[in-house]
Amino acid sequence: MAKSLPHMKLICFPSRAGAAVWFTTLLVLLAGPAGAVGPDQLSADKIFLHGGVITMDAQKDMVEAVAVRAGKILLAGTETEVKKLAGPKTQIIDLHGGVLLPGFYAAHDHFPSVGMEELYDVNLNSPPMGKIRNIPDIIAALRVKAAQTPAGQWIEGDEYDDTLLAEKRHPTRYDLDQVSTNHPIWIVHTSGHLAVANSLALQLAGITRDTPQPAGGVIRKDPVTGEPTGVIEERLGLISVHIPAETTEQHLKAIQVCDREYLSQGVTTTVIAGTSASVVRDLVEALSASLLHLRIHVMLVGGPSVPDTVAEAKRLSPDPDRINLGTVKLFQDGSLQGYTGFLTEPYYRQRPGHTNDCGYARRSRAALVDLVKKYHRAGYQVAIHGNGDAAIDDILAAYAAAQQDLPNPDSRDRIEHSQTARPDQLLRMKQLGVTPSFFVAHVYYWGDRHRDIFLGPERAAHISPLATALADGLHFTLHNDTPVTPVNPLQLVWSAVNRVTTSGQVLGPDERIGAYDALRAVTADAAWQNFEEAKKGTIEPGKFADFVVLAENPLTVPPMHIKDIKIVETIVGGDIVYQAN
Repeated sequence: MAKSLPHMKLICFPSRAGAAVWFTTLLVLLAGPAGAVGPDQLSADKIFLHGGVITMDAQKDMVEAVAVRAGKILLAGTETEVKKLAGPKTQIIDLHGGVLLPGFYAAHDHFPSVGMEELYDVNLNSPPMGKIRNIPDIIAALRVKAAQTPAGQWIEGDEYDDTLLAEKRHPTRYDLDQVSTNHPIWIVHTSGHLAVANSLALQLAGITRDTPQPAGGVIRKDPVTGEPTGVIEERLGLISVHIPAETTEQHLKAIQVCDREYLSQGVTTTVIAGTSASVVRDLVEALSASLLHLRIHVMLVGGPSVPDTVAEAKRLSPDPDRINLGTVKLFQDGSLQGYTGFLTEPYYRQRPGHTNDCGYARRSRAALVDLVKKYHRAGYQVAIHGNGDAAIDDILAAYAAAQQDLPNPDSRDRIEHSQTARPDQLLRMKQLGVTPSFFVAHVYYWGDRHRDIFLGPERAAHISPLATALADGLHFTLHNDTPVTPVNPLQLVWSAVNRVTTSGQVLGPDERIGAYDALRAVTADAAWQNFEEAKKGTIEPGKFADFVVLAENPLTVPPMHIKDIKIVETIVGGDIVYQAN
């Protein structure tokens, strides 16, 4: 019997009871006659104790300690049980009264974009995320960059928000020409769905008054002169394709910066919600150079560069436990704050010169159906960006058609953002096995403007309808869409529980949920959404030892305090990769 024990190093248990039986057997064996296997070969590498452990498992267990071996969880239980797995080389890690949870899972972000912006672009955020209050502030910030940049090189800025500027409008080409006419300039709206070019950038892209409107987007033109204003809706590639691509060295630096930022917020896995194979190659290089500690789930942007089958896509990563592929990302509309989200009823306040404006779709429903069927046949999970309820109608119709074409009872196809999902649409998601990811950070950052400008009081009260989705039995996740809003899972939990806006008002109290369910949406349900529930999301034997240690228990602190809980440590594969000062 002793000779077979070395083959039992990595063990998955079907239940807590099964784990207890196995460990009882193990202890008996170790207490028996000496054999070829010593206690140190079966003991834990690390034991975490002297704090609380929220397992997030189906039993909603709170335990005292966790044992880890070879990067995976051996046991979660009482200190007495777990200490029995200590050997002569076991490292005891004192939680000092902190609370250990599964590492946070950022369900929809754009890693490493926040690193690229921090290192190379001009931050044009307005309060509470930045300092820009008006268009002269934008011009001044860009001039600083222009003074440091050789003539002819591009200047890029990010995250301006027209609704927070004193002028209540987008900058124009003529505003940006005040910065420089010797540099092409390109600044991207906080939504990521609109941007502004100066005159030189428009010239380099060949965009004139005679340029036809692109499908699924808009080149805004002056109603009197017909000249482009510089504002581009949705089809940002008209300009960005002319910007020189970042080098691998730049990407590696950005990955390193992003990695540190995410780990400092307790994130152990992030989803890149739309990228290319070339970025995946940079991620692989960063991993081999020990610049990347996070685990990554990659969504490839739908298009001709997507591998023909999911098996081919997965071959892009040599280590699927660290960089996992299998999802294709599509878009069906834009952003509500850019008036490009596709609604069934008009926007609450219409833009000047518009009546009955409901936004628009990126493509026809029939074209979307064809795309979803194509990627289903290739074996991919499909995730589709849908903010407006009309776009969500299109997406659900496409998923239904794809299921008729190739039935799959467990496709877990996703709808990204799902901001204005109606109750009937949530029920339809449940019927189709579709899982939404809610951009609940909007409640805080844009909630007042959704109520007063974009949607009106009634619809705004039901953006990110978490309580309704929970009552319908839907698995769902919460996300920041970083860099649109800063990566901060605890603030997502806080927003889901409190639904407080930047003005301090509660928006849609009926859609608030409890802290435990909100935590599941950034741990267990996030892992499930990407078919990773056997490896991540809960603290159970056999899963990765990916943890976050908090200074306080988010289930017992006052709800308004949740976002202020300090991250103490972040652990990936049993290794401490971040510690607070």
